[in-house]
Amino acid sequence: MDSVKIALQYILPKHLLSRLVGKLAAAEAGAITTAGIKWFIKQYKIDMSEAAQSEPETYKTFNAFFTRALKPGLRPIVDDAKTMAHPVDGAVSQCGPIEAGKIVQAKNHDYTTLALLGGQQKDAERFNGGDFATIYLAPKDYHRIHMPITGTLSKMTYVPGELFSVNPLTAQNVPGLFARNERVVAIFETEVGPMAMVLVGATIVASIETIWAGTVTPPCGKQVFTWDYPTEGTDALTLEKGAEMGRFKLGSTVVMLFGQDAIDTFAEGVEPTETTRMGQPFAHLK
Repeated sequence: MDSVKIALQYILPKHLLSRLVGKLAAAEAGAITTAGIKWFIKQYKIDMSEAAQSEPETYKTFNAFFTRALKPGLRPIVDDAKTMAHPVDGAVSQCGPIEAGKIVQAKNHDYTTLALLGGQQKDAERFNGGDFATIYLAPKDYHRIHMPITGTLSKMTYVPGELFSVNPLTAQNVPGLFARNERVVAIFETEVGPMAMVLVGATIVASIETIWAGTVTPPCGKQVFTWDYPTEGTDALTLEKGAEMGRFKLGSTVVMLFGQDAIDTFAEGVEPTETTRMGQPFAHLK
């Protein structure tokens, strides 16, 4: 059955299906929308007591429900200046050193930082000898993405690609998954060097947004696009640790890259399959 699921992903028109689902998720369909939200809550056992608005009827669209805010103070941000915070609720897929420019995807699978960053050679070189972490967001998770450390935005890259599912089964069976899927790369300058936050699209992910650019995709493109941003002066955008930086409309994955000598050790519990909660300790700085 697993092999059938993987084979279907190569066959299905993933972009068409995803954009169709995106239109439905953005529709204000009244009772139909509410019924769909209630089904989703039951199917994925979502704890609505954590939501700022806990009643399904308060959400006019499925997208509004999916990107729901949490109650204030529910995810306190670790305040130790030498400790980075988890950027999302999810589960660790892989983490560790970037060796010879390669990132571990799953057993017997890896891919290069160069491919992940859309072929941007100078960007990839900045992470040689550094560290990475990949976190998978399941459908039940909170889908806003936050800053693990204070950083100033220096570049954003849109990379076109496939829309395979990014669940653990697919990660274990589709070579180069995260470097094949459509994605948005945001690079920040931090006190410990460069940090890349790579927001990876997936099947039926209707949209990837950032707080500075709004919706980056859709529409999907056919070539790599880059935007450079000032890191000094009044136009520089600096986001504090714990600040929201983006959102997924329907679930996906975040891949984080850090430069050499940025991370001393990952925090306790940061290892494959372990649950993450936004704001908790993620890694200790050197």
